Amino acid sequence: MIVINKIKNWPISSITLIVLLLLSLNGYSQSTYLQHFGTKDGLPSNNCFYTLQDSKGYIWVATDAGVSRFDGKVFENYSVDDGLPDNQILQIKEDRTGKIWFLALNGQLSYFFNGKFFNETNNKLLKLLRFNAVIVSFFEDSKGKIWFGTNKNVLVTWDGKSIMKYISANGNRQFINSFVHEDKSGKIWVFSNRSVRTFNGSEFTVIPHKTLLINYKSGLNMPDRTFAFLDKNGLNIQNGRAQHFQLKIDPSLLNNDPGFFYLDENKDVWISNASGIYFIDHSGKITTYLSNISSSQVIKDFKGNMWFTTNNGIYMLPKNEERLYIVDQSNGLSSNLIKSVIKDNKNRFWLGVDEGNINIIDPSDLSVNKVSLPDKKTYNIIKQLSLDTANEAIYFASEYGLGRISNIYAINRKIDYLREATNSMFVIKSFSVAKDKSLALALSSGVVIVPYKDDKYEFSSLYFKQGTDFFNNRAYCVFFDKSQNLWFSNINGLSELSNGSLYSYFEKSSLLTRRINDIKELSNDTLVLATDGYGLIFIKNRKVIKVITQRDGLADNICKRLFVKGNDVWVITNNGINKVSLNDQKTQVETFEFTNALLKDDVNSLYIDDDYAYFATNNGLVYFSINKIKTINEPPKVFVSSIINNKIKLGINAANHTLDPSDNNISFYYSAIDFQNRNIVYRYRLKSDANWTETKNRRLEFSSLEPGDYVFEISAKTNNSDWSSPTKVNFILKSHFWQTPWFLIITFLLACFIFYKVAVFVTKRRKNKEQEQLLLKNKILMLEQRALQAMMNPHFVFNVMNSIQHYINTKDTTSANKILTGFARLIRKNLEICTKSFITLEEEIEYLELYLSLEKKRFGGKLNYTITLNKAIDKEETLIPSMLLQPYIENAIWHGIMPKEEGGKIDIHIDLRGNEHLLIQIIDDGIGIDNSLRDKKGHHVSKGMDLTRERINLLNRVEVNPIQMDIKQNGNSGTFVSIAIPLKW
Repeated sequence: MIVINKIKNWPISSITLIVLLLLSLNGYSQSTYLQHFGTKDGLPSNNCFYTLQDSKGYIWVATDAGVSRFDGKVFENYSVDDGLPDNQILQIKEDRTGKIWFLALNGQLSYFFNGKFFNETNNKLLKLLRFNAVIVSFFEDSKGKIWFGTNKNVLVTWDGKSIMKYISANGNRQFINSFVHEDKSGKIWVFSNRSVRTFNGSEFTVIPHKTLLINYKSGLNMPDRTFAFLDKNGLNIQNGRAQHFQLKIDPSLLNNDPGFFYLDENKDVWISNASGIYFIDHSGKITTYLSNISSSQVIKDFKGNMWFTTNNGIYMLPKNEERLYIVDQSNGLSSNLIKSVIKDNKNRFWLGVDEGNINIIDPSDLSVNKVSLPDKKTYNIIKQLSLDTANEAIYFASEYGLGRISNIYAINRKIDYLREATNSMFVIKSFSVAKDKSLALALSSGVVIVPYKDDKYEFSSLYFKQGTDFFNNRAYCVFFDKSQNLWFSNINGLSELSNGSLYSYFEKSSLLTRRINDIKELSNDTLVLATDGYGLIFIKNRKVIKVITQRDGLADNICKRLFVKGNDVWVITNNGINKVSLNDQKTQVETFEFTNALLKDDVNSLYIDDDYAYFATNNGLVYFSINKIKTINEPPKVFVSSIINNKIKLGINAANHTLDPSDNNISFYYSAIDFQNRNIVYRYRLKSDANWTETKNRRLEFSSLEPGDYVFEISAKTNNSDWSSPTKVNFILKSHFWQTPWFLIITFLLACFIFYKVAVFVTKRRKNKEQEQLLLKNKILMLEQRALQAMMNPHFVFNVMNSIQHYINTKDTTSANKILTGFARLIRKNLEICTKSFITLEEEIEYLELYLSLEKKRFGGKLNYTITLNKAIDKEETLIPSMLLQPYIENAIWHGIMPKEEGGKIDIHIDLRGNEHLLIQIIDDGIGIDNSLRDKKGHHVSKGMDLTRERINLLNRVEVNPIQMDIKQNGNSGTFVSIAIPLKW
């Protein structure tokens, strides 16, 4: 049985009904969403006294635990530890130079400027402003003079150098709680709840008045230099001496501890008092905000948002085009937990809520109809609703059941519940209704198609046929397009059933194997898929034509629900909502970050009409106007809030910063002021010609910078804006002394001098070496001459001449002639060799043959010799030092063989050692060099061998490759001489 209850919100009169209709959207009551900020968001205390937006755009909040500066994302808190005179700050003001003044409960003053706090300890001028009274008002006139009203009978002026105090002797007209105003002519007015005065430059004059302020909070200096104030009857405007009553205000609002008020350009009044915030338009209509919350102030920021200061933190009411509205239990709904929403043809909203309820909001009579389903276990949460326009029916589904409400516009509605013939349980993920009223169900077991039957609203799982009306595997969503093709997604991916044929997209594209949470169709037959982690996928003619992800501006790649309005696709993501407009030229992704406070999480379903976007959330039905939204917003302003260089704060307003070379670590703290958009991206660079780097951090640190000129640039953007103009900070990192030009010049000159000295030294050394070489070569020549003389051994010459004489006396003319001829050839050869430092091996062998043949003729059979040459040696091209071998052969004959009675033999072997040396070995079988030296009496020096050895030492010093020599005795007798001569000289 179905129970349908129709419940009025509350009994109302016709007048109240008219008021509610004016205040509501589409005829039913709503609540405007106010964004609240308290200690959980970063405020130092919820007990707030005053709010100021400075010239840069920061919101400053005065509390009983210090002050806080807010950029829309982060509260920066300051206390006495940072330089405040007291933690209880009653008001905050800004002068024309940008100083932020703090009016403390203890009467002391301080101000914030260029990133630093100034008070009595670091600013001697502030000591002049110390007086025993609470400052209640602050005003800077056109001449730069600051006026301070106090809670005592004293009014103070300060020109930055000296102060002047004004005290009234008239007890009925004292300066207690004075408010200062300057009119268009430059005249200073002082208002209090006791008198009105003007100032002529030296003294005050009491002016007759029609009415007086309620208190010092009830005065307001307007931008056009008129004065607005509240008296006991309402709003007054004074222009010079002219005063007129502007608006009647309910006395109950003015007598309930009124705080600071605000008057906008339309002369609409915002009043704060102990019971809340009241908006009174110029017609007198009252709208209440923050009912029963004690409020002390109302201000309007640069972008049109209203800020309310209360004893429960601060609240922001967004500007009209960015306001959110809520319909919830306070408006008569069964629950705040709304899982689904649709709209019927009579402009009524159907809401699927929990506990088996469907709520219908009828704007015509402000009523909420409640359809209560009896089986609350099966239909606990109505997670999907679908409108069958042609048949005037509403389909609804929970996790474990599906039903249909027929005759939805009639008084007696009919409801049917879909059942399985065998009463088997089925788990529904989603459903879709075809034009023929057949149903497609995405179940945990697969996709089934249930044909429509007039008599029975049921199906049997036993008669489904795989591939025809049943497709196994866990399914996620189903959708009938305009051509009645069935699209469905399961664990395999996307498939399409068209005219009985199944087309599996997941077999063609890996992208379409992903989980799909929702499917919708555009007017141009393009299908849109909401994927679980891969953004939006657009398909047309069975091809993927577009993929939209976070890179394109999507709030998140996890997309949960879709709604198509014309050619626009609205999508609920895991991190907010987007509207995607797809056209041939460009895809535009629009974000609504101002909705994130309510629509970032726990959004279950959506419906978009011509004027508003509606969202089913866990907090009620949330909606906002879509006609007033600007597609492209103004970029957020970026400000550098602090510069830290080696733990020292630098002035943020300085034109340039010059840093020492060791101070090459610098940190920048910055923020973009935007009170609606939280998803802000920054980009920065250090050189004007460098590439930009993007970041989401609000702090950048640069370390180990190289000396040079730098320009730190930082800009910001939101998803719906372009990049802002960069904020710049110039700084110069000085060079180390060794990096300065003068040091480089000196170093260059010194290097040139050293190079010159080295060059002179090297040149001189080279000349000395060349001279030394010349001397060595000269010495070698001298040694060669001496060696020539030594070769012509006097004994040898004498013996040869004796042999010639012997042959002549014995009339052996032939032998005499041979010896004489050989001797002559030997002398001529000596003369030829003495002119050369190097001779060919052939010349050396020829010379040795002449010498040995003469010695053999003299000694006869006592001397034998052999000369062996390796055939691989080219004796005509091989060069050896001249006069090198003869002294060793002569020594072998005279000191090795001749002392032996039987004589001996000399073997000369000429061979190659490797590819680089010529090896000459002189081997005799004489008495041996060691025995010869031992048997000699006295000290005999072989001049020829000594000269040859000295020549070799000199040659080794001149030439690169040395001559290697070895002389040793062969065992008990005989001598072995080895000489290795380089082949390349």
